[in-house]
Amino acid sequence: MTFKKIVLGSALVTGALLSSVMVQAQETIRFATEGAFAPFNYMDNTGKPVGFDVDIAHALCNDLKAKCVIVTQDWDGLIPGLKVHKYDAIIASMSITPEREKVVAFTNKYYSGGVRFMGLVGKNFDLKNLSGKTIGAQRATVAAQYLEDHYGKTANIKLYDNQDNVYLDLESGRLDIVLSDELPTYNWLKTSGKGGKFEFKGKAFLKTDQIGIAVRKGDTKLKDQLNKAIKDIRENGTYQKINAKYFPFSIY
Repeated sequence: MTFKKIVLGSALVTGALLSSVMVQAQETIRFATEGAFAPFNYMDNTGKPVGFDVDIAHALCNDLKAKCVIVTQDWDGLIPGLKVHKYDAIIASMSITPEREKVVAFTNKYYSGGVRFMGLVGKNFDLKNLSGKTIGAQRATVAAQYLEDHYGKTANIKLYDNQDNVYLDLESGRLDIVLSDELPTYNWLKTSGKGGKFEFKGKAFLKTDQIGIAVRKGDTKLKDQLNKAIKDIRENGTYQKINAKYFPFSIY
């Protein structure tokens, strides 16, 4: 092989490697979130999705050197939209459950949750017996399933399309008590000015609830990439900075 051919071959290899890097750097990951679950995902005053979930998505994309696109989708349409390729992944504080794992694949957890009752300050409830009470929760959530399993035959359960509407009906008096994820309710009590009117009832439970990113079944490459990125941001401190922005305690 002549020197000229060696140089030409090296140039071609170098060009191919650069092209590969450029393609990787331009890769886009399209995340869907709900946009109505503060402080995890909600819309700012310009209509832009923000929150813990959104910040984590951007951190993961940054780690993977990928372009990050965030779109919003109503809760009930999140999984159907993923299945028809409207986006690549769901980052919407979605609990990893056996039922959901039948239709989507999940990454490792990126935070842990739990559920907790909340109602008017000073109003006492026997949480083991809510017979005749009107209880609210967001539809298609761990909280909603728990209410249906444990109180479906004795209480009036009202389910809503998003968490904001649960809070609105509680404030208006149409609900006696609500069951929801503890962390967003903690944020609502702290930031909405309702902390003096409403309070948690009882302790948090279902604390083994793990929150993951949903991808399409068979999309192993993306799942593995996201798992690596979750590990990376946990190890380099990025995750802890995002956590501290929203909560004075670890939610991992």
